[in-house]
Amino acid sequence: MSSRRAVFAATAVLALAGCADLGYYWQSASGHLALMRAARPVPEWLQDPAASDALKAKLELTQRIRRFAVAELALPDNPSYKAYADLHRPAAIWNVVAAPAHSLTLKTWCFPVAGCVGYRGYYDEAAARAEAAALSAEGLETVAYPVPAYSTLGWMNWAGGDPLLSTFIGYPEGELARIVFHELAHQVLYVAGDTMFNESFATAVERIGGARWLQSQAGEPARLEYAQFDGRRQQFRALTAHTRQVLKDIYTSKEAQAQDWAAVDAQKKAAMEDFRQRYAAMRAGWSGPRQGAYDGWVARANNALFGAQAAYDELVPGFEALFEREGRDWPRFYAAVKRLAALPKDERMSALRPGDAAAPAARRPIEEPHHPSRQGGPGA
Repeated sequence: MSSRRAVFAATAVLALAGCADLGYYWQSASGHLALMRAARPVPEWLQDPAASDALKAKLELTQRIRRFAVAELALPDNPSYKAYADLHRPAAIWNVVAAPAHSLTLKTWCFPVAGCVGYRGYYDEAAARAEAAALSAEGLETVAYPVPAYSTLGWMNWAGGDPLLSTFIGYPEGELARIVFHELAHQVLYVAGDTMFNESFATAVERIGGARWLQSQAGEPARLEYAQFDGRRQQFRALTAHTRQVLKDIYTSKEAQAQDWAAVDAQKKAAMEDFRQRYAAMRAGWSGPRQGAYDGWVARANNALFGAQAAYDELVPGFEALFEREGRDWPRFYAAVKRLAALPKDERMSALRPGDAAAPAARRPIEEPHHPSRQGGPGA
């Protein structure tokens, strides 16, 4: 990237971020610019004799996935994911999430364009952990967790788009396809201040699109590898969903209403112990590679982590049902989602709850929302 282009990009990122916390926004801008400077077009990597054959094979695969995303999933055809950057670190960013001791509702950070979101991203792991420690000192339950990719929502396509990253290029084929589909879905639609809607929508796109890729494009070994891991993922998500509901019930119980926090804490401790025991029993039935993929998650599980996971999972069944109602037609589905996005938040949330009678609201003839600007920044 030329120095002039870098200055323009820095200005754009800072303008999108706002001015309430210039130190934080400068690390966001400079961190993203460093990432973009590290990116080179995929054809250059393919011609580089220093690049490994394994990397070249993965990059070629990503370009097939990218073309499939456009041709079969109607996802945007733009510069994103046509370049690759080796970051020489294990994550693209580290997200900080926080929640009270007796609630799964995440603390939010508010931005002029993006609205309020339930996470704060850092390019430096130490800075993320320092933020988490400061929030913990305030009495919140916190986690700083690694994120392999994020979307700038199409804002930076003029400067080269979002690159493929070393933090996820080594994923198995099915997972690699899913992450590309997820991040491109964020460029289709972004609703300011509604993390759950945005992330559940992108997760639905990745699941449906990933299944279609595996069925029509992948070989049998890739399908078998994916089926094994995804089966475990579904088991784990079912367990965490069950535990989230148990915790929600505890935090709204008669003891909580009476502010009998000792009783609430005892119930919470029992619920967390039950969660870890159930996980240990589940894990004991697994074998082979990636058996311990969720060990770290379980070890640091708290209200913040359960609350963050809900953003990615809670509305997915509603989006999947909407896809079926729209005849499994991607443009119709995206149009229906945009109509939902134009509704007041409580109405669109109600419409996506499984079995809710308001679900047909997605087909109402609502005027298409106008988004003069969208925020780019860390987000999975």
